[in-house]
Amino acid sequence: MHSDDPFEQKPTEASPTDHPVDAPSPERTTGRHRRRSGTRRRPGLLASAPARVAIATGVCCCLGVAAFAGINAGTDRPTEPVREALLERDTEADQRASRALDRLTSPSPDTSATASPSPSASPTPKTSKSATAKPTPKKSTRPPRPRPVAGLTQTQMDNAKVIVDVGADMKMPRRAMVVALATAMQESNLYNLASDVIPESHQYSDQGSGSDHDSVGLFQQRPSSGWGTVRDLMRPAHSAQLFYEALRKIPAWEQMSVTAAAQAVQISAFPDKYAQHEQRATTVVSALL
Repeated sequence: MHSDDPFEQKPTEASPTDHPVDAPSPERTTGRHRRRSGTRRRPGLLASAPARVAIATGVCCCLGVAAFAGINAGTDRPTEPVREALLERDTEADQRASRALDRLTSPSPDTSATASPSPSASPTPKTSKSATAKPTPKKSTRPPRPRPVAGLTQTQMDNAKVIVDVGADMKMPRRAMVVALATAMQESNLYNLASDVIPESHQYSDQGSGSDHDSVGLFQQRPSSGWGTVRDLMRPAHSAQLFYEALRKIPAWEQMSVTAAAQAVQISAFPDKYAQHEQRATTVVSALL
């Protein structure tokens, strides 16, 4: 190769071995590293677009949660545990109130608006008194039938009671009742008799019939003699009243014997027959008074 060759004459780069290289000082080394760190960046996670989108989304979510928490805090609403505790307290209060005696009375105006009915309580249907009240059975006002004494039947004893009751209502003494019973025992044997002579007498309630002229009833009183109508004489109570009224009109009848007093009223053809019934009549009066 010629020396005048231009390529030969072009200076060549100095190789590292041609020139001594000074050891880099700490200051320069530091400066060089600084320059490199400032000018040259390594690619990382933030350099990619998906990462930046994810981070931005997360930041937005955090801001939204913080804003929602701030709104809830501003409205003073209780949190879920607090709300459950309040609900449980209200339920316990209702249960205690349902067992209290004051629940039977109407609530006061200030508590009726806030008190809530117990869930287990059910309204009691109102029923009218007319639908539930049972009619009270009427007690019979009929007096009990007297027990027969002195050999009488129940029918005879019932008629004897009518005679004694009428005498008591008229304030007649006991002896007047004995006279009346002895008379009825002799006249009709204490049966309310109709008369075969008077067909009308059978139209009324009777306990047998007789044929002694027109005599009817317990005392065999005659309509033809002025004692009254057949209808009245067939009523035991009315015929007894007529006998007592006639006995009152007899002067000093209280001092007379039973036979004499009865005969003064009846004017019977057999005046001595009444005396045989005095003892039985006395027994019956004692049993009925």
